[in-house]
Amino acid sequence: MPKLCKAGTQLREQIDDAFPDRSRISDGWIGDARHQARKSDHNPDVNGWVRAIDVSADLGSQNQMFDLADQLRLLARSDKRISYIIFNSRIASWRGNYKWRTYKGINPHKVHMHVSFTAKGDEDGSMFKIPLLTGESINGADKKTSSKLGKIFSRSLPSDLHGNGLGSGSDTCKRSGCNCSCHSSLA
Repeated sequence: MPKLCKAGTQLREQIDDAFPDRSRISDGWIGDARHQARKSDHNPDVNGWVRAIDVSADLGSQNQMFDLADQLRLLARSDKRISYIIFNSRIASWRGNYKWRTYKGINPHKVHMHVSFTAKGDEDGSMFKIPLLTGESINGADKKTSSKLGKIFSRSLPSDLHGNGLGSGSDTCKRSGCNCSCHSSLA
């Protein structure tokens, strides 16, 4: 019987608590037929553990997924439950000390963030202590540093969640500072 690792369950619950009105359209954890045809952390291992979640990018507020992905990336340097993160054609893993680099896989992960976990996450469901989810700083960073996490990354990639995906560069929104088309009816 497939079961989501405890770290995956914990992260999903924290995101749900922090963003109760978020979209869940692209959420998932168990692999579909396409995933089952290949090696994927969405497929259960021999003990039934699934070590991946997908979280819809639309958290209800512009660019917050960029911030969340970036905060998780920084946390992953010390939290050994996180294996890698893919979001908006970028991947961060231990291979590059969790620095963002270009992701060239078939799915660019623009409508959802993918988080894969290590076997350490199977039984460890402790809190993910990052500013967006708990208000706590990451790895002892001061409050000023924690409040800026993800800002440079999110500013460089405009949002278009309901159109072509994040970072598409659509410029039809009428809200100040927003480059998305999903809220173009708002003045």
